Amino acid sequence: MTADRASVDPAPIRIDLNADLGEGVGDDEAMLTIVTSANIACGFHAGTPADLLATCRAAVSAGVRIGAQVSYPDRAGFGRRFMEMSTPDLIADLVYQIGALDALARSVGGTVTYVKPHGALYNTVVHHDQQADAVVAAIRDVNPGLAVMGLPNSVVLARAERAGLPIITEAFADRAYTPAGTLVPRTEQGAVLSDSTEIARRVVEMTTTGRLTAIDGTVVGVAADSICLHGDTPGAVGHARAVREALARAGIEVARSRS
Repeated sequence: MTADRASVDPAPIRIDLNADLGEGVGDDEAMLTIVTSANIACGFHAGTPADLLATCRAAVSAGVRIGAQVSYPDRAGFGRRFMEMSTPDLIADLVYQIGALDALARSVGGTVTYVKPHGALYNTVVHHDQQADAVVAAIRDVNPGLAVMGLPNSVVLARAERAGLPIITEAFADRAYTPAGTLVPRTEQGAVLSDSTEIARRVVEMTTTGRLTAIDGTVVGVAADSICLHGDTPGAVGHARAVREALARAGIEVARSRS
């Protein structure tokens, strides 16, 4: 009887938790005890080589997967300002960033396994064909085994799949969504959520149902392999702990995505 029941029991729900680290603005040490993937800055929007090396070392020690968080060359704007860039220039900048972070990671026993665009670049390649193609080309040229992390239904993930790259679909714990399933711009009121209980509830909802409520009250689909817990927002560690505890109570396994 036990064997028969076990044969039909559904597999446990599992979700990857990621955070933006190495930016010099959050408590990376604490976040690395909570997340399973670390999107480590590559120096173009934040982070010094020494900081990035230390973050890679800490991630390896914590058993956390390392991803390269690539961005526009915009330290003054923290990578949150759109930039028009030619395809060759953008590819070169991205190859440089991925390669540099991977060298740092390898020096401490790790390796870069995925790439996630940061800030304005992340939002741009949701819909911008030319820059999405440049992102995919750069990742493919460095290592076609690297996964690409991004929003479901984005241009960059569609192009990545077409190029044969693994993809990781992502949702955000503390960001409001538009009815179209994209992120509400940070310049708009209500774009960033601040209540730990509500953030944790939303993460459990999107993980178990693949849906959440958009800023206008409509329900949108947000099927995701990984949930981003921003490390640079006020109360970030408290939010992250609340999410991890809520997932545990719901019986959801927190583990690296399989991509």
